Amino acid sequence: LIEYAYTLLPLFFFPQKMIHSLFLINGSSDIFLEKHWKSVVSRSVCDYFFEAQEKAADVENVPPVIPTPHHYLISIYREKMFFVAVVQSEVTPLFVIEFLHRVADTFQDYFGECSETCLKDNVVIVYELLEEMLDNGFPLATESNILKELIKPPTILRSVVNSLTGSSNMGETLPSGQLSNIPWRRAAVKYTNNEAYFDVIEEVDAIIDKS
Repeated sequence: LIEYAYTLLPLFFFPQKMIHSLFLINGSSDIFLEKHWKSVVSRSVCDYFFEAQEKAADVENVPPVIPTPHHYLISIYREKMFFVAVVQSEVTPLFVIEFLHRVADTFQDYFGECSETCLKDNVVIVYELLEEMLDNGFPLATESNILKELIKPPTILRSVVNSLTGSSNMGETLPSGQLSNIPWRRAAVKYTNNEAYFDVIEEVDAIIDKS
């Protein structure tokens, strides 16, 4: 019984990661960005994705979940790019798909667009965002306001200051939103007046006789 308990111990205290790696693939089927958590997964795993892509009649018809002998490939298609997540164990596909959409939305919010050129130009911030959004394979900080307190959005002035001072876009304090039960609301917020404003729009549908 003790030996059996020790075999189950890693399953409870060291669960398998939800997302092992992330590959970004452009319209030419080139992997232009990859991110790995803890260990590196070979790019050859994407060959299964390329095979499914060739069989699909259209880019949007590529199966979102592709099983392989040792992994599962879960992907979305956004802005003429594929976001391909590599998963080693069975997880809820919609959970991974929602996270991938959140990653694409975050890039759009930070850079104004989510394109291959833009991501390459801001590759340092891209890796910083992925590092904060996923911790050991599990989603951590996915709210935009929290991420913007952790990693400052890029601006021309901030880029010039960082190049002169050697500083980075990383925030110096812990975001207050992480200490709140509501992710999008800061912790310990107090207002002098508790007021709520509503716009009331009334519509009346009627049939009026000409006479």
